[in-house]
Amino acid sequence: MADFLILDDDKKSESDNIVSNTNSDQKQETFMDKLNNIVMSLQKIKTSEKVVFYRLLSTMTNAWMWIMKSVSIMEKQEKNPVFKKIMWRFCEELKEWKSLSDCMHMYPTNFDEAEIWIIRSWEKTWQLNRALSDLADQVEKVEAISWKIKGAMMYPMFIVVVVIWVVAVMMIMVVPKLLEIFDNKDDLPWTTRALIFISDTFVNYWIIMLIVIIISYIWLQIWKKTPTWVYMYDWFKLKIPVFWQINKKLILSKFSRVFAWLVGSWVSIVESLRITSDAVWNEVYKQRILLLSEDISSGIKMWESLDWDKLFPDMMVQMIQVWEQTAKLDQIILKVADFYDEQVNNTIWVLNKLLEPFILVTLAIIVWFIAVSIMQPIMWLSDTISNS
Repeated sequence: MADFLILDDDKKSESDNIVSNTNSDQKQETFMDKLNNIVMSLQKIKTSEKVVFYRLLSTMTNAWMWIMKSVSIMEKQEKNPVFKKIMWRFCEELKEWKSLSDCMHMYPTNFDEAEIWIIRSWEKTWQLNRALSDLADQVEKVEAISWKIKGAMMYPMFIVVVVIWVVAVMMIMVVPKLLEIFDNKDDLPWTTRALIFISDTFVNYWIIMLIVIIISYIWLQIWKKTPTWVYMYDWFKLKIPVFWQINKKLILSKFSRVFAWLVGSWVSIVESLRITSDAVWNEVYKQRILLLSEDISSGIKMWESLDWDKLFPDMMVQMIQVWEQTAKLDQIILKVADFYDEQVNNTIWVLNKLLEPFILVTLAIIVWFIAVSIMQPIMWLSDTISNS
């Protein structure tokens, strides 16, 4: 089924007039308009909006509607100004007889390289509608797993922020007033002296603490962009107890899914591995996948290169070996991706069950420490007064 329909001469001339009028309008574009275009090009669109865009475009092209007309209809209905501007630009480029993949390539922050390659491959086979539908399904699955992990982390992070805020308020406003009744602080228990030290630090050095936190954050933001730091940070994430299982399974799921998309879209294995290496968002796995692509270029089989590698489990290696015997890699690897998606879901469920008691115990220890630090000297003072 063809997705790019040829217009008749009248429509061609009409589109040419529109292009010429657009060009004349662009000549009158002001500096603020250009600045606004640059700012909007740097903003990202939501994944849910991108999924809807793929689905609607697939439906329209499947109905033999010309792709430029389809994008124009969606552009008029779009409410997000950033995505509306992007689709308007798509229409202008499509009038110049450029392909959809070329249009997507102009916005790398919103469209991944894997998505662009999939669209480009299916454009050559005149099955763009199928590619758009499958792409929407796969992007939605990847985003669903990412949101589950974010959702699992939101509760403990919220509790940590609340605890820090409550402790800071107590150290600054409550504890100093309670401890004013003690004159000789040298005779107080060690827990109370520790509490006084923490309180004095919050009261007297909060500006220094704030400056240190800001400087540390800026320094980390600069340092983490260096290749050495990125590799070390990603390696450390693979070593964190409990969390490394989620991280590793998520990486393997995304590797399997993106690699299967590309191979199923008739992209070469070497090129598919190169694109997938950027999609896994982990420098350790990226370097290993690039090494795998070099091995395949040298004539080494894929499963032989991954055999005995701790980054890739034996099950995945065996599945890849089966593929090399049956030539059905995209179907087999997609089943591996589904398997790891289910594993991530189970691990997140277990992690939530483990985090709840851990958080409660941590809160109990903090409350106990503060209560003992305040009540112990008060009880000691009460006993002293009673004996007197």
